[in-house]
Amino acid sequence: MAADPGTLAPLLRARAAARGGHPLLVCDDEKLSYAEAERRSAALARILLARGIGRGDHVGVLHPNGPRFVVAAFAAARIGAVTVGFSTLAAPAELRYQIGHSDITLMLATPAFRGNDYRRRLAEAAPELPVCFDLDARAPAAGPDALAAAEAAVTPEDPMALIYTSGSTGHPKGVLLGQAGLLAQQRRLNAVRGLTAADRLFCNSPFCWVGGFAFALLATLTAGATLICSNATDPSATLDLLERERPTVGNGFAAGVAQLARHPSFAGRDLSTLRRGNLYPLMPAELRPADPALRHNLLGMTEAGSVVLIDGDERDQPEHRRGSFGRPAPGFEATVLDPRTGAPVPVGAPGELCLRGPYLMQGYHRVPRADCFDADGWFHTGDLVRTDPDGYYYFLGRRGAMIKTAGANVSPTEVQDAVLRLLGDAAAVYVLGLPDAERGELVAAVIATEDPAGVDLPALRAALRRELSAYKVPRRFLLCRPAEIPLLASGKPDLPALRGLLADS
Repeated sequence: MAADPGTLAPLLRARAAARGGHPLLVCDDEKLSYAEAERRSAALARILLARGIGRGDHVGVLHPNGPRFVVAAFAAARIGAVTVGFSTLAAPAELRYQIGHSDITLMLATPAFRGNDYRRRLAEAAPELPVCFDLDARAPAAGPDALAAAEAAVTPEDPMALIYTSGSTGHPKGVLLGQAGLLAQQRRLNAVRGLTAADRLFCNSPFCWVGGFAFALLATLTAGATLICSNATDPSATLDLLERERPTVGNGFAAGVAQLARHPSFAGRDLSTLRRGNLYPLMPAELRPADPALRHNLLGMTEAGSVVLIDGDERDQPEHRRGSFGRPAPGFEATVLDPRTGAPVPVGAPGELCLRGPYLMQGYHRVPRADCFDADGWFHTGDLVRTDPDGYYYFLGRRGAMIKTAGANVSPTEVQDAVLRLLGDAAAVYVLGLPDAERGELVAAVIATEDPAGVDLPALRAALRRELSAYKVPRRFLLCRPAEIPLLASGKPDLPALRGLLADS
């Protein structure tokens, strides 16, 4: 396709015409071809129209990754409605908050998933909310002409999705992302990472969040590729899927595939087609980095519509580029400002990453646009970064997450990276500040590993003193197993709960 169509409906029709029976999605034992995605989403869109849903209405989607989520999101986008994804991991209070905040008029939901009864949970969270668990072809539907008219009324500027941030600090924010911005950004990102119609992308990111929705699902649709995902709880079932479906690219959370690489059958699995991406534990041994910190990382954020710092060079980088997150993705302007004065900082100095460009969010739901951007149109991300003379960016941590100990600032990310270099990828590390009457804050670290007894803390402390200034070395450690880390519904660590564990240790 020579140019972005601007909205999802014509792109989906074009892909269905060109790719037909080619699979858009393979999720465990379910498959959805491009033609089926177009046909099924059109049918559901007509049902939504008959129920009075149209342009600008917010439609909740509470489904795990799979064809039902894809069909629901595409159906809503075709008629200009806004998809509001809900996590199947959401606790009742989180579900209640997001329903109340998002102003949805209809929920499309799975009745149950992994032991969760959503009929009961939704009835308790929002008893007045219309919920549809099974809209099939027998439901009343508007005619084809009504669908064509609804699709024609959708503009590129209309929002496609309202995606909620993880909420690791305070309530999650609802981020409005436009149709044209999401689609055009994925086209540009696909060019950077080389995703084409010949690829089969394996991704373990949930579709309810921006990584799964944009950088996986919409990226696959835009490229005409195939997306592979799994909801299996048994690692051997996911490995069977990967062997059968032969992915060529893997993107998502590397920590989320560690259990696959630890499975007893992994050594005998043929995953030789997986040649690119950041899911290094699953890649052939000769393609894995000796040190992941010497490969460009990715920085994504909901407000930027997915990935904003990236680099297409997937080779090991020189030592002076250790920890690089690449450079701004095409279409983004970026600057690094002093968060206190608002002035640009010199190269190498820490500051707040600020972004501007057409792919940014339209704003936060229920927040005036003037409160989302400064007077010059910059979005202040809250991420602290530095740059090098070659224009590469290095993530230092979240503004407000910096640890102030005895008058000195400590970047949790710097300490975390040092611990991981010494322990290897068998561990997950979380570095936090704990209140301390004498120093203001203490640097503390939680190390999650399957063999806590195998970590020699005195030796680790001694090694860290050779890599870090003394004030940066954690004064308190907590060793535990990965399953003992308290998590939010987003899958991210619950930092207040972690601080509680550290304080009690």
